Amino acid sequence: MQLTVISGLSGSGKSIALAVLEDNGYYCVDNLPANLLRQATVYLRESGHQRVAVSIDARSRESLHLLPQQLADLRQQGMDVDLLFLETKTGTLVKRFSETRRRHPLSDSHLTLPECIQLEREMLREIRDIANRIDTSDLSAGSFRAWIRDYAGLNHACLTLLFQSFGFKHGVPLDSDMVFDVRCLPNPHYQPPLRPLTGQDGAVIEYLDAHVEVNRMFEDIRRFVDEWLPCFIRDSRNYLTVGIGCTGGRHRSVYFAERLAGYFTQNNQVLVRHRELDL
Repeated sequence: MQLTVISGLSGSGKSIALAVLEDNGYYCVDNLPANLLRQATVYLRESGHQRVAVSIDARSRESLHLLPQQLADLRQQGMDVDLLFLETKTGTLVKRFSETRRRHPLSDSHLTLPECIQLEREMLREIRDIANRIDTSDLSAGSFRAWIRDYAGLNHACLTLLFQSFGFKHGVPLDSDMVFDVRCLPNPHYQPPLRPLTGQDGAVIEYLDAHVEVNRMFEDIRRFVDEWLPCFIRDSRNYLTVGIGCTGGRHRSVYFAERLAGYFTQNNQVLVRHRELDL
């Protein structure tokens, strides 16, 4: 049986993720207490379910500390287990709670909403550190659903290499394991015919390909990732996110993410995400 455990901050998109997985054939359980994970998993496997997704988060605070060991025990029994953690910037979470007018699960008369969010981060820190992470701060609902569908189709027995383009003026993605800054390179934004295009368009690719420093930067990043990727694989990592940032996240970073993905897809499981193009 394939088990996907979804955790993360309240308001980060766990309900959306469960709905997408359910639509893709998963049997889903929301808000399962961590101490019941092993028991529930055994029951569902004996009931014939092949793909199961459960949500475990700060709502089961009393038994949350048991989750890492429960996951380790299930893996030791030979089960295909994946842990996905959704995280979001505090400002975005405050806005979401304000729009939906829902109370935070940790809310009481003594804590403000930002304080509840910070407390929840601290409660979930140990889980976050051992999980595959997705930053949903700047993803539209449609883009997030698409990424969950892609994630569900991955082979989690091997490492997935994710190249993510972004614009520094919108902030660095929280889920990046490596970040490369390509703002020092020639900027197509200052070429009027190229400004409305993106790094996926042929004219922008041709413009950047013609610069020696762009190709040098590509080779340096490719060589660095190539050299250190085996270490992450040996560390039993399922996911490695490489962030490529330029100023606006539409030209140079997109170009590099696509070009790097094209190189590494020959021997690896690869995804590409363009954060600013998905807005």
